[in-house]
Amino acid sequence: MVIGLSDPLNEKAKILLNSLVEKYIEGGQPVASKILAGSSEVQVSSATVRNIMADLEELGYVSSPHASAGKVPTSLGYRFFVDSLINVNPLAEYDLASLNRTLDPDLSSKELVESASVMLSEFSRMAGLVTLPKKNQATLRQVDFLSLEGNRVLIILVLDDHEVQNRVIYTKECYTESQLREASNYMNSNFSGAPLSDIQGRLVGSMKIDRDNISSLMQATIEIADKAFDPDFSNDYVINGQENLLTTNQALEDVRLLFQAISMKGDILHLLDRCMNSDGVQLFIGNESGYDVLGECSVVTSPYRVDGDLVGVLGVIGPTRMQYDRVISIVDATSKILSAALEAHKK
Repeated sequence: MVIGLSDPLNEKAKILLNSLVEKYIEGGQPVASKILAGSSEVQVSSATVRNIMADLEELGYVSSPHASAGKVPTSLGYRFFVDSLINVNPLAEYDLASLNRTLDPDLSSKELVESASVMLSEFSRMAGLVTLPKKNQATLRQVDFLSLEGNRVLIILVLDDHEVQNRVIYTKECYTESQLREASNYMNSNFSGAPLSDIQGRLVGSMKIDRDNISSLMQATIEIADKAFDPDFSNDYVINGQENLLTTNQALEDVRLLFQAISMKGDILHLLDRCMNSDGVQLFIGNESGYDVLGECSVVTSPYRVDGDLVGVLGVIGPTRMQYDRVISIVDATSKILSAALEAHKK
């Protein structure tokens, strides 16, 4: 019997899919029908298992790496497993105690974020990342633009609370040091004391009024500032535990792609920014993220809050073959404890 696309999987198919995913997560090797028949909760023959696996493969839940090998779950199979089959239990008491001890409200905001990233990586044995809290009300004290190799510009922002942020952007033109100095002088003269969230719109709006009369200086300023003060670029994140990815028993090419994904900081930031308005834990399995470079990765995220306001996102990035139930518990607990620590830190 072929399982209809519009119909839920029957109980035997669910049990076998659940067993296959669990065994593949545990061992990292394709799972043979004989193994499933001998270990599943349903009494079925190897031939029946093969028929059900064929149906699941036709529907896209599993695949065969080699003609004679067993089956492995696809991203769709992992998604069904996560949404319908797993039971997520609260994090163990000793893990919660460790999180509470580490995320000490006496630490600075940046230290709390760094500590949360470390704990995420240690608990999950994958890479843990946490965005720095958004500061929508921060104002600009000073900005400097410095030329780097190629069409890259280093942006140095000094904010009203004396925090310094560094950002690197890519520009269409290769600007000279003189042009960059004039552009930063213009910005400091006209926008010092302005909220960061307002600068991009005010600058771009004023310069586009009379585009025909914009000088080369203004062209340089508008391009650089348009990117430097992009709201999507107003955040950054810390990451720990990349070395854990080398011990996940992933194929070398998959590990290389994982490191490439992490190095694509802009893509990761955009993905995390999409999670800001989610309610609780959110998962992106494989290509669900919308980025090809994350096709072999899963990203598990949760927003964190201060006084009820969403200010950042934390999560774990690793191979699609991860222990989803444990990772979900880790991410959920860390977001709640970090939120509580940041709120206590303010008081």
